Amino acid sequence: MASSESSAVTELCQNGRQVFMDASQLLLTYADNILRSPNEEKYRSIRIGNTAFSTRLLPVPGAVECLFEMGFEEGETHLVFPKKASVEKLRKVRDRIASERDKRVNGSNVAVPAATESAQQVPSPSLASEIKFFKTLQSNAQHVVMYELAELQQKAREHVPVSELKAKAQEKLQQARSLESDTSMNEDDFLMLELLRWFKEQFFSWVNNLPCSRCGEQTEAKEALAPSDDDLRWGASRVENHYCNKCQYINRFPRYNDPGKLLETRRGRCGEWANCFTLCCRALGLEARYVWDATDHVWTEVFSSSQNRWLHCDPCENACDKPLLYEVGWGKKLSYIIAFSKDEVVDVTWRYSCKHEEVISRRKDVRENWLRETIAGLNKTRQQSLPEQRKKELLGRLIVEIVEFMSPKTPKPGELGGRVSGSVAWRVARGEAGLQAKNVIFVPSEKEKADKRFHLQYNIVDDRYTRVSNNSEVISGWENGVWVTESISRKVENDWKMVYLARTEGASSAKIVWKFESASVGLSIESISVRTSSQTFHTGSITWQLRSLDTQVEVHAGPELKLSQVDVETWHCA
Repeated sequence: MASSESSAVTELCQNGRQVFMDASQLLLTYADNILRSPNEEKYRSIRIGNTAFSTRLLPVPGAVECLFEMGFEEGETHLVFPKKASVEKLRKVRDRIASERDKRVNGSNVAVPAATESAQQVPSPSLASEIKFFKTLQSNAQHVVMYELAELQQKAREHVPVSELKAKAQEKLQQARSLESDTSMNEDDFLMLELLRWFKEQFFSWVNNLPCSRCGEQTEAKEALAPSDDDLRWGASRVENHYCNKCQYINRFPRYNDPGKLLETRRGRCGEWANCFTLCCRALGLEARYVWDATDHVWTEVFSSSQNRWLHCDPCENACDKPLLYEVGWGKKLSYIIAFSKDEVVDVTWRYSCKHEEVISRRKDVRENWLRETIAGLNKTRQQSLPEQRKKELLGRLIVEIVEFMSPKTPKPGELGGRVSGSVAWRVARGEAGLQAKNVIFVPSEKEKADKRFHLQYNIVDDRYTRVSNNSEVISGWENGVWVTESISRKVENDWKMVYLARTEGASSAKIVWKFESASVGLSIESISVRTSSQTFHTGSITWQLRSLDTQVEVHAGPELKLSQVDVETWHCA
């Protein structure tokens, strides 16, 4: 291989000057050690978890690839320069790096010739995946440090109605104590809930497609646009093109990653929401960490000192302490979920799953021992300047978390609904709408066919259906008798002695459908009698309908509705 044909060195040279100088110095050290002492075993292997390697080479494009071009091979926990490897090949790559380094020392910016395809040497998939994963870990770990900047926290406090939220939190705390003298929540817990509600309802807005800033019409997403220098200044390396077909205007939507800028724009999708909300939490003195989910979602966790545990907080959904929402409610196939704060990085996947075996089967991107070592290395670096008391506190919390991760979990009612943020089409496309097709169809039995009568009742208190016309057959569980349900859950309020089916908290709409079919047994429907009961609070509304393929009838809750001479074979009750 000619020295001018190094694709890895070409890629290495694309980094900024300081990054290149730092990485190249370490690469030359590794190479020179082998060249000086070729028989010294300690110079022929590099531990992947080594701090210098993991922080100065692993994140740098082209750096690890240079080691492969030199002749290093991937081992279980080390990169190894085998005895069969060509020292001459190593020397050529080493000299190429040294040459490029000398140019920068002397102030030269001579372009590096493109590498030929034959010279390219691709690292093994496992290491390539681990390099990509490490970059994600390091990027998030570095980003959360921004939340600690005094000027950013001050800017957040100028936007957040702190006094108003604290007053409401104190009021809610007093109410809770009057009802339950030994409540485990404190004022910070209620402050976090008030902040979550305010952020969702009054401060931030969700973006599906921007309305055209010129004519106000709806836009549609087109190919991405190149970021401007100002976009890059605020971390927006990706700019969406929301194109207006009516007036042909291009509406730019930079995906800002700077939480300070997001305090001004106050819009985006889950990335922007969690980013800005986590800053607001820190500005109010709440211990918070940013949570990254490999299946494309992010949110926040806030530590409750009164409950001695981290609470899941999703500002997009105004959801708190509903960790199974994603796996159970949205139907996500989880794999890796990592939390990042100024003090630590923690693999919190197990908090968000009640199906651990399924999750384990999907964790194939990196080796588990590599992930543990890498996170431990990041934490060691991050915590080295912390007081011993703080280190002990973090360790104690981690032990509590591990116990929580191992404890069995069952979904709570609030975790059963689908996603509420984003358009319906967007949620359905991502498989997160929570639209649960149970596909239960009630068809007359032989007895019902002979009697020409079908009679079904549902008792909300006992949570069971009684098929009166079929020897009073019992079907337990409301969900086991529905055709389709979306964002519906059964709520039990012991204090108020109330039980009801209701829209899932945070959802803007919901529906439940029962289906009846008679054609398959040779019958048509002559008459229908329906009795419903429903109640609304505040500004909610409920609509009951009977529908067939070509007929729709409104049903009013209360008195029994009777329809006669109905010549249809299939009805939906919604």
